[in-house]
Amino acid sequence: MQLSNWELIAEREYVAFLYGRLDAERNAAAERLNTVLRDAAADRWEREVAVDALSAQVRRLRVADQGLCFGRIDDQAGARTYIGRIGLRDAGTGDPLLLDWRVPAARPFYCATAAHPDGLARRRHFHTRGRDVANFHDDVFAHGGTGADATLLAALNAPRTETMRDIVATIQAEQDSAIRLDDTGVVVIEGGPGTGKTAVALHRVAYLLYTRRERLARSGVLLVGPNPDFLRYIGRVLPSLGETDVVFATPGELMPGLRTAAEEPAATREIKGSIAMVDMLAAAVADRQEVPATPIPIVLDDLTVELDRAIVAPARDDARVTRLPHNQARAGFRAAVLAALVERAVWQLGAEWERQFGLPSGDAAGHAADLRKELVASEQLDAELERLWPLLTPQQLLVDLFSSPARLAAAGADPALLRPEGDAWTVADVPLLDEAAELLGEDDTEEREDAEQAERDRREYAAGVLQILDDDSDPDGETLRAVDLLDSAQFSGRHEERDHRDLAERAAADRQWTYGHVVVDEAQELAAMDWRVLMRRCPARSFTIVGDLAQRQSTAGARAWSAMLDPYVPDRWTYRRLTVNYRTPAEIMAVAAGVLAEVDPALRPPDSVRSNGIEPWARQVEPGDLDAAVKGAVAAETGSVAVIVPDGMVLDVPGTVLTPRAAKGLEFDTVIVVEPHRIRADEPHGAAQLYVALTRATQRLGVLHTAPLPAALAGLRL
Repeated sequence: MQLSNWELIAEREYVAFLYGRLDAERNAAAERLNTVLRDAAADRWEREVAVDALSAQVRRLRVADQGLCFGRIDDQAGARTYIGRIGLRDAGTGDPLLLDWRVPAARPFYCATAAHPDGLARRRHFHTRGRDVANFHDDVFAHGGTGADATLLAALNAPRTETMRDIVATIQAEQDSAIRLDDTGVVVIEGGPGTGKTAVALHRVAYLLYTRRERLARSGVLLVGPNPDFLRYIGRVLPSLGETDVVFATPGELMPGLRTAAEEPAATREIKGSIAMVDMLAAAVADRQEVPATPIPIVLDDLTVELDRAIVAPARDDARVTRLPHNQARAGFRAAVLAALVERAVWQLGAEWERQFGLPSGDAAGHAADLRKELVASEQLDAELERLWPLLTPQQLLVDLFSSPARLAAAGADPALLRPEGDAWTVADVPLLDEAAELLGEDDTEEREDAEQAERDRREYAAGVLQILDDDSDPDGETLRAVDLLDSAQFSGRHEERDHRDLAERAAADRQWTYGHVVVDEAQELAAMDWRVLMRRCPARSFTIVGDLAQRQSTAGARAWSAMLDPYVPDRWTYRRLTVNYRTPAEIMAVAAGVLAEVDPALRPPDSVRSNGIEPWARQVEPGDLDAAVKGAVAAETGSVAVIVPDGMVLDVPGTVLTPRAAKGLEFDTVIVVEPHRIRADEPHGAAQLYVALTRATQRLGVLHTAPLPAALAGLRL
């Protein structure tokens, strides 16, 4: 549509007016924040709450500076509504000046089509540079007319950068439907390569944080991605939308204090990912609750008492009946053993007196008290009880298990889990460590005693302060004093130290933190044990799960969503499928479709929204020339380039070299796939890996190989 100068001038003036309103709100919020920070006399707790709220507001207004307003919709009655990153209102009347993209009234901007205009006559897209409107284009719906979505095509054809950009200005109707689902339970969003499922998940988080902020702001959101490169790639999207209460983690980072990206052979990952590991770990814990094979003499001052099966077995059974975790049940076990030993020692002492003197031993209760003190102080008894029912960390349990054939056998574990270094942690170990933490629990006796002592110290300090304040300067009692309003417990509570870490930092450091919502990307790769970890992190069962079963590369991963979800939310999850490919040109997708048919002939590739006229190419070279050929191919390209190679292959070339597994979720202007026959031969999921490799490019695809191409690629241009 021809741009008119006066319309462009008018739009520039209105967007400049919006930026003026944004600046005014930001300056006012910053001034209120400075005032609160300077108010040293304010109540400390109220002051900190106000600082947090105002700081968050300033951050939100600062983020909106880039791309504040990106569009306008005109309804068929002529009313105009501007759409942007945040909402702005008139300072005097409170009337809306700019609608937040997440509010229901903004939905037609994303969903209107020529066939279903949703009450719109026009949709206008702004192209901005900084704070200025450079130009705009219109989609006209009146009288059935429309134009191509130039904004979308421009975004799709733009060079890829090192980080993903938000798609707030170009969300499409199919994507918007998934983003705005009202279902707060489990939502599965499946889509082939390039359908924008990751972007949809991120924008759904922003939508949920906007519509349910009061609930989610208290607990935050966990986002789980396949690898650190992927998390770095998507890491700026949510902050660009004003959301920071999100913890980003890979499956290898879900245990606080441990970060690992190490992988094991597929067969080992499959064993460790199986739900059978739950029973195996329970057996491994039970194996550490021992009964002595032969009596153990405990030497006291006046006698020796035996610690044997008759005493230990009932104590162990009683401790297990409580169903407390191992470390917490330990105190009950020790108490039961101690009581039985005292009883035995008193009996032995009485028998010894009668044997020697023909008289009863006298004060049985007194003897019991003395013997109990002696047994409690016995280092020998303490060491034996520690051996029979040890205090264990999850790490120690698994180290001892994986490094011992005998312990593996006792737990009924596969001998293949034996490894020379028990603490050589891998990604597949993380859910086992988490499960072990549940089974073991924490021995919080010392921590509880310390907390009680700290509370006593605080109250004593507070009582002393109040006593100082409670002087005799007002004998008539006419002045209201601190002691008239607070007792020592209230006073001490108002002076507790506050945790100044932000929500994301606190949540990431706490294994028992429960999130308000969890997003799982590339979810088809997660094993049954991974899902147990994630379900523990979100008891409310509020999940956005995105993935593509056709791209599954892990033998432990999902073969069907129901198999993973029904144990937790049977028949209570929503499924949406994305069918349009926005990333991959039709020319590349035609090549990938042949490989997809080998993954599963019943699968249909997503429909590419564009064609760029650039045909993929393939070239066969001699093995000795492969490095040089890859270097030459990379040097000939512009923009972002990735070289995707088989697992274990090392190339002496510059730039980004990835395996198919590491390339999951990423995109590049150009992709060079090396030795596709080796990728395809990596069974049982070689076809899926090759499909992933071929669909990372947004513009150009090349293939270099030293052996004949797999049959599915035989049609590539040479």
